[in-house]
Amino acid sequence: MEQERLEEALELLWVLEEEEKGGLKRLRGCSDDDEIDEVITELRKRNLITVDGEEVRFTPEGREIARGIVRRHRLAERLFADVFEMKEDIIHEDACRMEHILSEELTDSVCTFLGHPPTCPHGKPIPRGECCRKYRTEVSPLVMRLVDFEVGQKGRIVYIVPSDPARLNRLNSIGINAGSTLKLLQKRPSIVLQVEETTVALDPEIAREIYVKKLSI
Repeated sequence: MEQERLEEALELLWVLEEEEKGGLKRLRGCSDDDEIDEVITELRKRNLITVDGEEVRFTPEGREIARGIVRRHRLAERLFADVFEMKEDIIHEDACRMEHILSEELTDSVCTFLGHPPTCPHGKPIPRGECCRKYRTEVSPLVMRLVDFEVGQKGRIVYIVPSDPARLNRLNSIGINAGSTLKLLQKRPSIVLQVEETTVALDPEIAREIYVKKLSI
């Protein structure tokens, strides 16, 4: 059986588990594979999942494979959205192709280049990699946290990942949202930036949740 079909099923199981909509019936119903039962049988034979009645669970090996697939897919989506600025309707399809061919080394390079993004463009978490834990800097990141930006640098906000969802509304009210352009004026004792014609001061904790792409001065 094609490895890609097995990986697609493991990826779907991961997503269903995230959404707390797991189960054998749900897996069958959500799969695009016309022979999903054969795929499930093969996954069990390879000791990648266990099935107990309607309950489907990853084995440790199966979970690790699924984690890698989801990580590659969501990083590819972020790459296509942030770097190539591709249209939403083709991002997912192309990411589905990339998830099966990226090596672990290249995946970590893409992650580092993007500044170790915590979520995909749809807000779903990107599984962490070894590069995220070490926060490697061998590759100059395209996207970085505002708190790591250089004073005087101009940038465009790519995404915001607030620890408190209510923070988004407050930031929006002062013109800080995805797509806004800014210039960092000061880093200590507080973060001071210029957004359009407005000067704004932010707590460093908030600046860590704002991810910015450098722009040419």
